[in-house]
Amino acid sequence: MRAATLFVKCLEAEGVEFIYGIPGEENLDIMDALLDSPITFITTRHEQGAAFMADVQGRLTGKAGVCLATLGPGATNLVTGVADANMDHAPVVAIAGQAPTNRLHKESHQVLDLVNLFQPITRYASQILNPEVIPEVVRKAFKVAQGAKPGAAFIDFPENIARIEDIGLKPILPRPVTTPYPSEVRLVAVAKIISDAEFPLILAGNGLVRANACDALVAFAEKLNIPVATTFMAKGAIPSSHPLSLGTVGLQAHDYVSCGFDRADVVICVGYDLVEYPPKLWHQTGDRKIIHIDTLPAEVDAYYNLTDGVLGDFNVTLSELAKRASHHRNNGYESLRTAILHELHDMDDDPGFPVKPQRIIADLRRALAPDDIVICDVGAHKMWMARMFPCEKPNTCIISNGFASMGIAVPGAVAAKLNFPNRKVVAVTGDAGFLMNSQEIETAMRVQTPFVILIWNDASYGLIEWKQQNNFGRLSNVKFNNPDFVKYAEAFGATGYRITRAEDLLPTLTQALQQNTVTIIDCPVDYSENLKLTAKLGEMVCPI
Repeated sequence: MRAATLFVKCLEAEGVEFIYGIPGEENLDIMDALLDSPITFITTRHEQGAAFMADVQGRLTGKAGVCLATLGPGATNLVTGVADANMDHAPVVAIAGQAPTNRLHKESHQVLDLVNLFQPITRYASQILNPEVIPEVVRKAFKVAQGAKPGAAFIDFPENIARIEDIGLKPILPRPVTTPYPSEVRLVAVAKIISDAEFPLILAGNGLVRANACDALVAFAEKLNIPVATTFMAKGAIPSSHPLSLGTVGLQAHDYVSCGFDRADVVICVGYDLVEYPPKLWHQTGDRKIIHIDTLPAEVDAYYNLTDGVLGDFNVTLSELAKRASHHRNNGYESLRTAILHELHDMDDDPGFPVKPQRIIADLRRALAPDDIVICDVGAHKMWMARMFPCEKPNTCIISNGFASMGIAVPGAVAAKLNFPNRKVVAVTGDAGFLMNSQEIETAMRVQTPFVILIWNDASYGLIEWKQQNNFGRLSNVKFNNPDFVKYAEAFGATGYRITRAEDLLPTLTQALQQNTVTIIDCPVDYSENLKLTAKLGEMVCPI
């Protein structure tokens, strides 16, 4: 068989169902081999969209999403999505065609050293220079991408290598990997620290979600009566409605949840990656005892100076610690949870127009089932969604946080719907982020993935406007004009609605979610609430 055919068979052996990308001259042989494969190729309208689709698939499924581009500009267009996946620990394998090897040593048309380009933004980057290494390279790429700390891998495949015939090799089949059991010595030591604590607090991170260990977290918290705060990327790790939930941390301001950290004498970090929420923001004093529970050692940080920790399988670790540590009869956080709930729901039915962020979030939550999926873009709306959108289940609100790249929502929603066709999907985006990858609406219409795009429209780079007002009291070049989003939707054959009264949002969302097409909802938003929130946080007095 051809080398390209062997390459595709290796992808099949890894369980790949979708590849997102754009055909090009230097990946012709791979594209041809895919015609005889059960893998579905999703032709996108931009390589960045393809990378974001792979990124979101990796987050939602735990299996590496795959994206494909040609050389040169095709490959460089993958960079943002690949970097986003790598920093947020989403498993992705990116593949690029390359010029023949007899051109790589010199200045040549569209030729870049792609391995060195992708090396800093992946966990593994390699070039295939001999067809005999294809099974090893593909297996390693997926093994690394799907490892204990997932991320991105990159494969560069020169076109002349892909065309070599008479290759008699077979794929290397993946084998299950067992996470080690925790050390008994560390379990005993950490259990004592937890037992001796007066006001312990759990900080849950995305590692728990990746490991499917959220039920173990809830059982651990319940057994010991310890409250839980989650990072943006771990929303739903404990249901928002749970009496031990303190909501979400991540605002770069002193939020109500921060009051919990102010009081805590022991912070138990479970599956927490520093990129999710810098320790400097929740441990400025450096005087708390920090426990690190994960599968790998902690990153070094001056504000994340560990007292102790346990490494190993999350489910086993949390279960064994719960057996050894003492129950805390009164955790002392009840008044804090009451204050958080009051703030989160204080303006659920505000009639103001443009619509308040709090009302948009409340109506969106009312329109969706607990297991429906929201893909949140980056901007001012992200801060509101991350902080206030309640989640009962993990992986139901996907937020780009480590790299925080605009433009992820629309392509991400395509991947979410492809992989979970029976769940409703909403792309929540600002008007700026929406137009960065709105071309993928055509992809969605073509591959028949119905979802709703909810645009928070303020005709501005709203988050930067917020920061400029806070820092300087005036604006600098953040305003712009938007197209008619209803007509824009219709140009793709999609459906569009414009909200003109706050009370129209919920029925419009409900109607849109029932339609078997892509629907855009243009919702003007009142971001004057941003400055009010900032002022409120600055004046806040902790209720505990």
